[in-house]
Amino acid sequence: MIPLRDARAGGRTPLVTAAIIAGCLAVFVWELVVMAADGGAGLERLVAAWGLDPAGLAGVFGHGALQLHALPGVFTSTFLHAGWLHLGGNMLYLWIFGSRLEDRLGRRRFLLLYALGAITAAVGQTLADPAIGPVIGASGAISAVLGAYLVLFPRARIQSLVFLGFFYQMLAVPAVIVLGLWFVLQLIAGLALLADPSVTGGVAVFAHLGGFAGGVVAGLYIRVRSR
Repeated sequence: MIPLRDARAGGRTPLVTAAIIAGCLAVFVWELVVMAADGGAGLERLVAAWGLDPAGLAGVFGHGALQLHALPGVFTSTFLHAGWLHLGGNMLYLWIFGSRLEDRLGRRRFLLLYALGAITAAVGQTLADPAIGPVIGASGAISAVLGAYLVLFPRARIQSLVFLGFFYQMLAVPAVIVLGLWFVLQLIAGLALLADPSVTGGVAVFAHLGGFAGGVVAGLYIRVRSR
């Protein structure tokens, strides 16, 4: 199942969502320029400088002291991506679910939610696997958007491409199914990783789970306040 768009049209122009997407695209172009100029070594230095460093956050180095240089990476890492597929998938999910959520919350609160997602994603990954190398990608912050969307719009219809063997069909699938399935897959991957750390596949699953948890809590808080 591949979600393509929120079936509900209209609402305010999602300026914050669009700005985040534009920022990620601009940074990816920067990555390509660095790659062309300095090769893989240059890109590795870029990721090391601006990616998330769970080891630094956990205080693995420095005799248990928090490494202050690791703090900016909580946010700067969300603009870096490992390739076109990584970037495209993240931006698609952000546009589908972020646009309506920004319309509901307003631009300032949506931006705060996104930042909260980056923080809880970093915390989740750090607590579960602080020894992992630099982590990049917006998926942790976007996971918070998914979590909040699930709480606030569980019955919303998401136009999705549903594959049935060799056949496919466009269907309007409830958000609770689309996002519930996504969460179950992340949870299975996380449990598999806890059982065997060698099965990571290069995906920071616990960042997804941490971000999603932060979004769910924020969504519940918003629902209570709105009542």
